[in-house]
Amino acid sequence: MADLALVFHWNPDYMDGLSLDELAQWRERARVRFQPE
Repeated sequence: MADLALVFHWNPDYMDGLSLDELAQWRERARVRFQPE
């Protein structure tokens, strides 16, 4: 969740409303955005 907070500036309260599947999808988007290939 820290990577999502870093990349998208989301706070924990916002992320608490997301399912584990949604968090995993957003985590991959954060990885791509932070470390483009």
